[in-house]
Amino acid sequence: MADAVVDNAPAKSGAPAPKPPLLNLAFLENISQMPMLRQVGLLVGLAASVAIGFAVVLWSQQPDYRPLYGSLAGMDTKQVMDTLASADIQYRVEPNSGALLVKADDLSRARLKLAAAGVAPSDGNVGFELLDKEQGLGTSQFMEATRYRRSLEGELARTVSSLNNVKAARVHLAIPKSSVFVRDERKPSASVLVELYPGRALEAGQVMAIVNLVATSVPELDKSQVTVVDQRGNLLSEQLQDTALTMAGKQFDYSRRMEGMLTQRVHNILQPVLGNDRYKAEVSADLDFSAVESTSEQFNPDQPALRSEQAVNEQRASSQGPQGVPGALSNQPPGPASAPQTTGGAAGAAGAIQPGQPLVDANGQQIMDPTTGQPMLAPYPSDKREQTTKNFELDRSISHTRQQQGRLTRLSVAVVVDDQVKLGANGEATRAPWGAEDLARFTRLVQDAVGFDASRGDSVTVINVPFAADRGEEIADIAFYQQPWFWDIVKQVLGVLFILVLVFGVLRPVLNNITGGGKQAAADSDMELGGMIGMDGELANDRVSLGGPSSILLPSPSEGYEAQLNAIKGLVAEDPGRVAQVVKEWINADE
Repeated sequence: MADAVVDNAPAKSGAPAPKPPLLNLAFLENISQMPMLRQVGLLVGLAASVAIGFAVVLWSQQPDYRPLYGSLAGMDTKQVMDTLASADIQYRVEPNSGALLVKADDLSRARLKLAAAGVAPSDGNVGFELLDKEQGLGTSQFMEATRYRRSLEGELARTVSSLNNVKAARVHLAIPKSSVFVRDERKPSASVLVELYPGRALEAGQVMAIVNLVATSVPELDKSQVTVVDQRGNLLSEQLQDTALTMAGKQFDYSRRMEGMLTQRVHNILQPVLGNDRYKAEVSADLDFSAVESTSEQFNPDQPALRSEQAVNEQRASSQGPQGVPGALSNQPPGPASAPQTTGGAAGAAGAIQPGQPLVDANGQQIMDPTTGQPMLAPYPSDKREQTTKNFELDRSISHTRQQQGRLTRLSVAVVVDDQVKLGANGEATRAPWGAEDLARFTRLVQDAVGFDASRGDSVTVINVPFAADRGEEIADIAFYQQPWFWDIVKQVLGVLFILVLVFGVLRPVLNNITGGGKQAAADSDMELGGMIGMDGELANDRVSLGGPSSILLPSPSEGYEAQLNAIKGLVAEDPGRVAQVVKEWINADE
């Protein structure tokens, strides 16, 4: 019976017939044969895998949401949602931060719709609209003043909050009650609390603007009575005090601004000539911030000036003789002069002429007055006094000089110029240094641009040095992995890969494990069949066919080792699972 082929071994007498699979599905029968704990774990694993797969698919298809508002605090939530819903814009609210999120593609349109609807964040401050409310008949003057102060505080807070760096602001006004007594009068004061955006700060000029804004909005409020504080507790109004450090900072800023202005002038004059990145210029300005006041008084003795003059001329004459009490010398005029005019007797006669008598000459003739033609009479005694006082002033000049702070004392300008680029006949660029005449022209241009003054000690230096090849910093293009579309594709690819890993790495092995139970049972029956045939001995020298989905012919022992080896190889290639199960049974039997 060498040629006999047994496709299916006869069943053992008395063995029960095999039970048909549940709902004709073998894997359900295999699941039912598993322990209860393993069944529950298998079902939970399958359900979790399916849920994770759906979550990954939804995550990969989820659109990118961007925040429209960081928070809905201070806004009419119903109005915002109604406006977005009417515009068919999908939105959601972040539960942790309260931010309003919309799709990235709808971000600009959502902002336009909300702006058109008049929806804007509110700071919660109450302004002059508080005065529009009707007041009761019995409202006291105190309540009216308090309501007005509260309205004014709200309006000032809104105005301060409109600055770019200020997120929110609160203003507190302390306005004392007016008094009829001047000595009891008190000035109002104000305090401002500003909440700044993260990473931003207020400059000294902006703080001064806030102080002036509040001071000019309240009657009789002085700028020194306004205090500005930020949310971190920093006293910003302290920057306005003229301390030494504050003055040094202002002087430094003034110096940098002047140097920047002069450097920009150099750029404006050289850029059209040399081009961009073909030169570098730096300006250093020495400024004198010392405050000097001088007063000088000068006299010029060569130019005297008559300031005042006083002259007194007094002359008295009398036609009468001496009068008064005899013996009183004070009333007697001095005697006439007795100096002889001529020698001889005539002189004695002339000297004896009494006042009021006709004058005679040396010959004894009367002297006639040529104007009147009458004889001239001897003069009576007279008193004459002259006094003159003159005051002179020398030329004097007084000058008061106060030098301006921040006066430019010296200016230094340094310019370095790259080599000029020339194109050859073949189109190749060659570099050549600038000539002395060209550098001299550039020097004159720079001197005229910055206001060069040799008497002040200014210096302007222009030199030609070739620049390094890698001096320029090129702006790199945005990488493809930084583009928004790249991450959308990555999300979808990751979702697909995760689904594939979930299917082929989890679900497929589980299903194979479930459906492999039927094959294992068939292998066990074949093993039993082979044992029965071996023990019977009737089919030991014949070919044996293992029953199953496909018949496998085993060669007889008489065909030789090569034929048996080839048959075993074919069996392994045809159904490796069954062979593995047979080997497993052998190992278990040996144990």
